[in-house]
Amino acid sequence: MNPFLSLFNWGFLAVTLSLPASASPLPQAASGQSELVEFSGAPAPAVSFGGSGDFVSIDSTSKLFKLGGVTQYFAGTNTWWLPYTTTNTDVDKILGEIKASGLLVTRIWGFGNTNDASKVEGNFFQELKGGKQRLNFDAATGIPKLDYVVSKAEDLGIKLIVPLLNGHDDLGGINTYVTNYGGTKTSFYTDAKSQKAYLAYVEFIVNRYKASPAIFSWELCNEPRCEGCDTSIITTWATEVSRAIKKIDSRHLVSLGDEGWFAPPQKAPAGANTYPYSGAEGIDFAANLAIPDIDFGTFHMYPDQWEATDEWGNTFIKEHDAIGKKLGKPVILEEYGVKKAKSDRVKIMQSWQDTIVKGTLAGDLFWQLEETLKGTKPGDEYGVQYSKEAGSVYDEVVTKHARDMKEKAVGRA
Repeated sequence: MNPFLSLFNWGFLAVTLSLPASASPLPQAASGQSELVEFSGAPAPAVSFGGSGDFVSIDSTSKLFKLGGVTQYFAGTNTWWLPYTTTNTDVDKILGEIKASGLLVTRIWGFGNTNDASKVEGNFFQELKGGKQRLNFDAATGIPKLDYVVSKAEDLGIKLIVPLLNGHDDLGGINTYVTNYGGTKTSFYTDAKSQKAYLAYVEFIVNRYKASPAIFSWELCNEPRCEGCDTSIITTWATEVSRAIKKIDSRHLVSLGDEGWFAPPQKAPAGANTYPYSGAEGIDFAANLAIPDIDFGTFHMYPDQWEATDEWGNTFIKEHDAIGKKLGKPVILEEYGVKKAKSDRVKIMQSWQDTIVKGTLAGDLFWQLEETLKGTKPGDEYGVQYSKEAGSVYDEVVTKHARDMKEKAVGRA
């Protein structure tokens, strides 16, 4: 399930976050203030990319990632909202805290679509309207915001997983393509017009940042789904798109960004909810991981949203670890979290993390880092507030876990 879908009712980008009563939403640019251009008229970045630093790769023996030239396990976070902040100072602050925490990777949205730029309040990257697509290069609300995040991450040695589409309606989902080109969310994956536009955006973003070692991977979509479809639909789509990306950029890794659901003949363990094993959303984790140009597997985990037990989460982790071993590719737990309201939140997250440390998953990224920016708090009911204080929730489930993953010996099972 999408953990923020029910928490953000934005229309498109009128950012109303899950905030305490005393906080205010992220400041917004005036509606309609944007500089829209065709792809051919895209200006060069005002910041530089491609400085010193190693590109992320996969060690052929251990099937772990090489980060900063070192083969290692890693911990990371999700800060999808970084390109949607209003000041570069906020970006500097968050990336600095990520680095100080010992986290090596964060995941940010590389998409941001609207079907009518004149109605947008806030940041967006692309308008899909009237059968056409145009890019937003306004310095305060457009692609230059993403430019700065990539450039700053490169300076700090932090790696970025960058999804290029949203499977949900928020912030540039599949819905914006089908609104402009016709069809449905399920036909999107095979619709020629939608795919041509999507691939044009993918090509633009990949080309813009392909020289940057800050990119950990290009991700096809955040949580792609095709409800009621045969799983071959998304597998075929992912095969074609990942191949296209590799033709443009062979130096960076490519991932799907799926929730890691299983499909028959994989069976649910006794007593477990059958939903994550049914293939009902058109996802077959094993088949997708076997795609030649998909370099590693991803899965997301929110047992409370799937009517599953917290203990089952440990089983879900082990199942993905086993499939990764079988196929000879690394796997990461890309999203996971426990709601703040649960009294045993820390205990549950530490249980999952203990399973990860004892197993061979290559890494994990908790959902999500929470911090105060300009009087507001980008976050939700799963957010973990940044803190340097010993014994804080952040210290217990983020800082300590990052240290455990970094210190874990390569080859330890």
